[in-house]
Amino acid sequence: MGHNLGNRTFLMMLPMHEFFGMSEVANDSARDGETVAQRKLDPVHAQKLATYILKGLVSAAIDYRESRNQPVSETMRAVLRKVGPQPYLSLQPIVVNIRDCNVRGTDIRGVRLLDKATEETTGFKVFLSQRHVLWVIDGQHRRKAMQLVFEFLDNIRSSRAYPKKGNLVPFGDGQAISGDELQVWEECFERARTFCTVAVEVHLGLQPDEERQLFHDLNRLGKKVDTNLALQFDNSNPVNLFIKERLMEELGLGVVETDVKSWADDDGRIVRKDLVAVNAILLLNRSNINGATPLMIDGRTETGVWFWSAVRDIEGFGEERAREKTVAAQPVVLKALAKLVYDFSFSNRRPDDGDDLTERLLSSLNDVDFSHGNPMWRYYNLNEEERRAEGLAGLSSYLPLDDTGNRDIGSHQGDFMRFGAKHNDIYPILGDMIRWKLNLPSRRQPLQQLTEAA
Repeated sequence: MGHNLGNRTFLMMLPMHEFFGMSEVANDSARDGETVAQRKLDPVHAQKLATYILKGLVSAAIDYRESRNQPVSETMRAVLRKVGPQPYLSLQPIVVNIRDCNVRGTDIRGVRLLDKATEETTGFKVFLSQRHVLWVIDGQHRRKAMQLVFEFLDNIRSSRAYPKKGNLVPFGDGQAISGDELQVWEECFERARTFCTVAVEVHLGLQPDEERQLFHDLNRLGKKVDTNLALQFDNSNPVNLFIKERLMEELGLGVVETDVKSWADDDGRIVRKDLVAVNAILLLNRSNINGATPLMIDGRTETGVWFWSAVRDIEGFGEERAREKTVAAQPVVLKALAKLVYDFSFSNRRPDDGDDLTERLLSSLNDVDFSHGNPMWRYYNLNEEERRAEGLAGLSSYLPLDDTGNRDIGSHQGDFMRFGAKHNDIYPILGDMIRWKLNLPSRRQPLQQLTEAA
């Protein structure tokens, strides 16, 4: 029992499955009317949390066996490797309200528990009836995630196959489950019913307006974690682990946590969030690394190390005031190079000679003039006569048509070429320029061939 800012609360630990059965969420205006005290459920967020909880149950099943000196099967360890291990897993406490009681909880039966040796209070045994529903104030997505996990486990235990849709693990869609894997999931379900608990802070007798105020305070008064700090601390994501273990520790790539506001202050290190964004394109062809699993980057990390080794050898890269020495120090240029490697090496539409193209690209980066003075970067600021004079006449066959999309890729300011902030529009064009310079296949070749055939 506690008094949160003077308000009496119960602090409980309940088995996950038991908590789910005792709780409810007031988020349906048609059903709950004026008692609604929640935002609408976000199914995508709940699905991500369900994957996290399932990972935690697998880890808990292993810990449970190890703590009792019981053997852990290789199948169980393999499942954890595939879902993605991490140093630690935990769910934050869930905040609930028992509506059908008074604010002091005196109408709920309780028994004080005493330490026999000291006669000090060690806790209270509280007896809740069927009418004492735990109405969730903060934690509806965690509760929904629990439901998804239990449904997933019930489904695979009865059908002995992974679902084609709604699969919470990054493998096995629609495939039959082996006997060894089925045993893993049986143990996960048992741990959810007994060993794995959730912490619950129980408020007493709150009215709907008080529930809504508490929901607001819990969700709006917190400070959002800085992106660089969050990425630095997250050791669960395989792309983050690749950056930490292969690029920083093995390759010695310098990383800084804060944005470089003035190019004159650039010490050559890469801002962490930019490094993550480049690797998201390089390994996943995505704008972020959310939801990445070990299976997604399996077989790609060696090419990733090769890519960064080649980038590190670009003249001026990684040096003091690197952004003033080379445009390759700008994240959008690195994204362009990363996209080329992904398209040649990992894409479902990769060319038959993709490995050779990757080799040509990474071994020839220093054949590209990454200086600020290269007129190729200013292509869209030049007229036709200037383009011909600079030897850029053939570049147009590699670039998208001028009447489609954004062509403002940046501007030459003083002695420096500063690319714009709309990276998703810009880096494909920079990639086309690099393709042209190194005589690599154009993205437009299939379209040109169809036009010529017609």
